[in-house]
Amino acid sequence: MLLKMAWRNIFRNKRRSFIAAAAISLGLTALIFVDALQEGMIINMVKSATSSFMGESQIHNEGFTNALEVERTIKDPDGIMKGLSKEPLIKDFAPRIKTLGMITSPGNVQSLMLMGIDPQKEKALSKMDEAMIKGEYLEDSDERGVIIGSRLAEILEVEVGDRLVITVAQANTGEMSQEMMRLKGIFKLGIREMDRGIAFIPITRAAKMLGLEGQIHEIAVNFKDHKKSWDKNLPIWKKYSKNGNVYKNWMKLMPEMEAMLSMTAFSKYMVGFILFLLVAGVIVNTLFMSIYERMFEFGVMRAIGVKPFKMGLLVVFESGVLAFSATVIGIITSLGLSGIFSHVGIDYTGTEFVSVSITELIYPVMTIEQYTSFPIALVVFTMIVGIYPAIHAAKIQPADAMKKGTK
Repeated sequence: MLLKMAWRNIFRNKRRSFIAAAAISLGLTALIFVDALQEGMIINMVKSATSSFMGESQIHNEGFTNALEVERTIKDPDGIMKGLSKEPLIKDFAPRIKTLGMITSPGNVQSLMLMGIDPQKEKALSKMDEAMIKGEYLEDSDERGVIIGSRLAEILEVEVGDRLVITVAQANTGEMSQEMMRLKGIFKLGIREMDRGIAFIPITRAAKMLGLEGQIHEIAVNFKDHKKSWDKNLPIWKKYSKNGNVYKNWMKLMPEMEAMLSMTAFSKYMVGFILFLLVAGVIVNTLFMSIYERMFEFGVMRAIGVKPFKMGLLVVFESGVLAFSATVIGIITSLGLSGIFSHVGIDYTGTEFVSVSITELIYPVMTIEQYTSFPIALVVFTMIVGIYPAIHAAKIQPADAMKKGTK
């Protein structure tokens, strides 16, 4: 009976109820859409960072990433790659040699990160071959070929076919090693550090320059299901983190990205907090106005024996019914809004966050949590807020209420 009365009461003043429901539903729509957009942006940025070159995870010698010491090579690289080839979760992997060096052209000189790669395995794992804007990608036969980023090419003032001198320090001895290379291609990944500070040569040539034949510094790995790389509890991390080696996922390789994820979660809670404050203000105002308008009615109900608890419960039910109605509207509008943009996309290409450029359209990602946890939390919170005016209604005295209602 109380639920039926609550349902009828919210429609007694349709204009006020509509305004309150509209405010709540718009707030819920905004919360769901912002969360879906943030989910889409995170997936887009992680994909841009991992698929371009880095990979979803990497294996190194423990301590190598701290100082990039050339001597810190992976222990038993052949055994590790043989094991990775049999792992059911692994899609592709690529060995790399990595060191700091100098590159010199007739026009300029620049420090850089020199990467020795297996051209064919790298093509399967990353987008290096797709990022070429001039010239050609490396081949296994290109013993003296080198490819560099577009910004580095501008700094060195070189074009495809020009000669470049690369200088590195050999492992163990520290002696300088120089090689004359020919620029085979120029790439553009949209990642500032890579476009201006990295060069790629065949891994066999890099090994000879550094005196590291048969040794490597890094193995980049991609999973068949990219979501596996988000799971910090996969047994595979520990399986290959032994004998002086360490296996890390992209979150540990890019701590700034993980920090951004934490900030994104915090911003979601802030949006939710603002929404709940809005709901609290709307509900309290609406219910107190409703109680004031129906003061005589409440006095009669108390006079005929309705207990204070049921009076208060009626007001709480009214807040719940109003919130439920607004939530249904909010879910429908958010489904429509998120559904449209999940097909159309939002263009933030070229925007850079934490050194990662967005290269593709952002598509909002809808999850079950957005349409279950958010609406349920909103209804429960609204009913809790409704307790305050409910207590006021429960304290109404019949004689005073009927006097006020007749004025």
